Amino acid sequence: MKILNRLLAQVESYIPYKDQENLLVSKATVGWQLDHTLKVFNTVSLTLKNSNPKDYKKQFNYWRILLFPLGYIPRGKAKAPKLVLPPEVITKENLKAQLEIAKNHTDVLKTLPNHAYFKHFIFGVLTKKQTLRFLEMHTKHHLKIVRDILEK
Repeated sequence: MKILNRLLAQVESYIPYKDQENLLVSKATVGWQLDHTLKVFNTVSLTLKNSNPKDYKKQFNYWRILLFPLGYIPRGKAKAPKLVLPPEVITKENLKAQLEIAKNHTDVLKTLPNHAYFKHFIFGVLTKKQTLRFLEMHTKHHLKIVRDILEK
């Protein structure tokens, strides 16, 4: 959980730059990246929390086996589901509210059984451990985009 808490602290540190953009890096602003990251974090956490571990069924997944050890999500290869798309107007207040929810989720995630699960549209059915790895990878992916927007 420490890594997720550190990543959430990084998300928080970029909130003041929410309106920054760089079209050479992304069509989306820093705020879009942060909002999307937090929406994914919170939606996935809630799904994991509400899953029934008895229903978990292990599945082979090529993309998970390839990308999880690398800790890498390629840019521009997947389209975000509507559920986790940011709104037209992204406010600092809303980002901070979502961040607080995410921080609270990290406390709850620790207590969940190992076979709590989340079904990802590309990586398939993920155990708690795999879901935490996905949240780490996804958050790092968007933080890297944020850093690239701000660098150039």
